[in-house]
Amino acid sequence: MILPCIDLMGGKVVQLRQGREKALEGDPPLEMLKKFAAFPQIQVIDLDAALGQGSNDAIVCELAARAVARVGGGVRTVERAQALLAAGACRVIVGTAAFTPEGINRQSQLEPYCSGFLCTCVDKEGMLEGTDLDWFRRLRAATRHEITAAGGITTLDEIRALAEIGIHAALGMAVYTGRLSLQELAMLESGLR
Repeated sequence: MILPCIDLMGGKVVQLRQGREKALEGDPPLEMLKKFAAFPQIQVIDLDAALGQGSNDAIVCELAARAVARVGGGVRTVERAQALLAAGACRVIVGTAAFTPEGINRQSQLEPYCSGFLCTCVDKEGMLEGTDLDWFRRLRAATRHEITAAGGITTLDEIRALAEIGIHAALGMAVYTGRLSLQELAMLESGLR
């Protein structure tokens, strides 16, 4: 499955390089949602909440109510996860909260508590230089759970290679810069189903 990403910062759709530097702003969130209508699911990440610098709750909830959305960013409590599910999120993405000293430290220990893993190759994120397919192959061998790959996915061939090993692709920068066309991606997505 191909999941277009809507990453939010300061009420705007953005893309970051290597998880730190803002590289570009996209169209308003609802416009991006319209552009992604051909895809069965989207991914919405509240970067402000993830960084502890506020939140984009109203936008996140509106997107989750209008689309099948996996939602994350700043999910540090069960109450926050429940609120996102109540707002319409189909899945909640928990990141660093799972790795606190009180949390669980290893992927094999996490498996009983989750339905899948979002794995981001941060070094490649936003660089438009391709992703680390070997790393994703090793991750695939480590778990039977669903895996969604993110970070640096730049070509249709990479998406196909990930699909061949049963890994979904979350796409950001390559879509926002036009490196990958939404029309071609929608055609590929319909072929992957």
